[in-house]
Amino acid sequence: MAMTDIATAAIAPDDLTEEEAAAELERLATAIAYHDARYHQEDAPEISDADYDALRQRNGAIEARFPHLVRTDSPSQNVGAAPSAGFAKVRHAVPMLSLANCFSREDVEGFLSTIRNFLSELKRDESAALELVAEPKIDGLSCSLLYRGGKLVRAATRGDGQEGEDVTENVRTIADIPHTLAGDAPEVLEVRGEVYMTRSDFFALNERQTAAGQKPFANPRNAAAGSLRQLDPAITKSRPLRFFGYAWGETSEPLGETQWEARQKLKDFGFTLNEPARLVSTLDDIMAYHDELLDERAGLPFDIDGIVYKVNRRDWQQRLGFVSRAPRWATAHKFPPEQAKTLLEKIDIQVGRTGSLTPVAHLAPINVGGVMVSRATLHNEDEIARKDIRVGDLVTVQRAGDVIPQVVKAEAPPHGTRGEPYQFPQKCPVCGSDTVRPEGEAIRRCTGGLTCEAQAVERLKHFVSRDAFDIEGLGAKQIEAFYNDETLPIRSPADIFTLAARDEANGLMKLANKMGWGKKSAENLFAAIEERRRIGFERLVFGLGIRQIGQATAKLLARHYGTLETLSTAMDAAQDRESEAYAELLSIDQIGAGVADDLLAFFAEEHNRKTLAALEAQLVEIIPLAAPTTTASPVYGKTVVFTGTLETMTRPEAKAQAEALGAKVAGSVSKKTDYVVVGADAGSKAAKAQELGVTVLNEEEWKTLVNGTA
Repeated sequence: MAMTDIATAAIAPDDLTEEEAAAELERLATAIAYHDARYHQEDAPEISDADYDALRQRNGAIEARFPHLVRTDSPSQNVGAAPSAGFAKVRHAVPMLSLANCFSREDVEGFLSTIRNFLSELKRDESAALELVAEPKIDGLSCSLLYRGGKLVRAATRGDGQEGEDVTENVRTIADIPHTLAGDAPEVLEVRGEVYMTRSDFFALNERQTAAGQKPFANPRNAAAGSLRQLDPAITKSRPLRFFGYAWGETSEPLGETQWEARQKLKDFGFTLNEPARLVSTLDDIMAYHDELLDERAGLPFDIDGIVYKVNRRDWQQRLGFVSRAPRWATAHKFPPEQAKTLLEKIDIQVGRTGSLTPVAHLAPINVGGVMVSRATLHNEDEIARKDIRVGDLVTVQRAGDVIPQVVKAEAPPHGTRGEPYQFPQKCPVCGSDTVRPEGEAIRRCTGGLTCEAQAVERLKHFVSRDAFDIEGLGAKQIEAFYNDETLPIRSPADIFTLAARDEANGLMKLANKMGWGKKSAENLFAAIEERRRIGFERLVFGLGIRQIGQATAKLLARHYGTLETLSTAMDAAQDRESEAYAELLSIDQIGAGVADDLLAFFAEEHNRKTLAALEAQLVEIIPLAAPTTTASPVYGKTVVFTGTLETMTRPEAKAQAEALGAKVAGSVSKKTDYVVVGADAGSKAAKAQELGVTVLNEEEWKTLVNGTA
């Protein structure tokens, strides 16, 4: 695993300070985006599913404790990675989302509690049954099959959840997939499931690969993904691919009132189901099924990495809806992590975009559950001291859990004595500046700022990353090379957009003449840069790399302020913490004082304003964030605050409903609030609404309004 892919965990999520949490979420977002691309676009993952899931698990735990820190590039806001350029693109009529994860009995209990707290009838009656479908989670490649009039007309990969790759001709070669549906199928039916390869077929394929002098596949999932995404369907046909159908997207009529009924319908249409599946209704039922399947796992003919639980009632699924990238009504229960022991050869310090110093363990390479691990996080200086980790130790490495891979514990090597206790550096290893550790925080930081090359380079890498400006051909390695190039340097975002003009005047030192480049690749890069002179406002805000401003927060700011000029003016006014502008900033849902302070600090720094002005001068258009499509809603574009205890729906359900109708849900009342919806024991927010003359609605009045009969 590359150094830049190792997230630095501080301590347990519950013990993180707000600043530590923001730094941790930043690192996790970068690492997960990298692995998304390796997994979904290149079919060449560098970590296992368990590793990847644990990264997301920690990210979710931190976001749950600090919801105002959710970033726009947060893994909780995205699914997969953009489709590759080798196939035509397919827009999913219904997004193909991923699942949240559970790792323990307590996690599953929390999942069930969330459902009960969301649905008012279950919240009122704790004895009411909550039935779920439990089924094995296949380790394969997600695929969508669209049937019209019972005929297969299109197949697509998941891609980034919104847009995938058209693999229709390849899918037609898979024997498990019917070209014509049996029985009385809906006129339009999109079947979703998993393309996979059995273990025996995988081993036989690898024997053929080796005999032909070709590289064997790492595991059945990689083999299935690589086989399905061949540009030549004949190659796909030669591979032993199979398909499990277990879900649906677009459909012209319901498949049934329950998930279980719909599964049986899919079987009737001709699909193979992922078995063994079971209906469960209590936590004990769920855990019994989990333990049975875990015991049977090795004997199954295909790989599974956990279990999926889905609320059985379809009407409850619809009410529960979705949050970010995942449904509220389903979750994946992942199997436990694996560990191994190896020698710690040295400890390096990695300097991040915000100056955070991350200790990274260099290990004697060790196979942990089928993945070679050579580097792991050491969290921070306190964790090194607490675990007494020393160079030369025999360390236990875990590939799942808090952050992965991680060093769990250290002990003396089998032969020899332990080295000296590790001393954390007091100077930045990159620029030599002093390092500081604010009181009460676990993260030590370099004070060099933009004079520190590591921070400057990491900021530029962030600027061109997939969820920011996403400039094709200008990735992390290219940024490092351009930063150190004396003839054609990139030292600030604006430099990227002057690159072609400077190259034109460079004579023999043109980019096309440099090592690793050519005329065509240079032209492609310049063209890609030109395309990004028009950029979405939310991408621009995210690309600035402001601490704690992730993708989600950037979207909130872009939607609230509309334009860069409005945002800049508002941030100038909000420097006065007693101003209306500051109160307005804090009224934006999920933005707290910590996020506001970091945002205001960025705009207060003259260097940042000059950098932003230089960048803006190079852009042709900053495109406003696209508004929700529910413009006919009576609360579209309105700002709503919910307060007090609601009777017929829970607060989360009310908030989800409002957002689905295009409303902005705020956490506090201000002059710009349109409606305050009050329940029992409403308190100070209701009083402030009356003071400001904001419209106050009770629950029934709110329901009348959103139903269009007000």
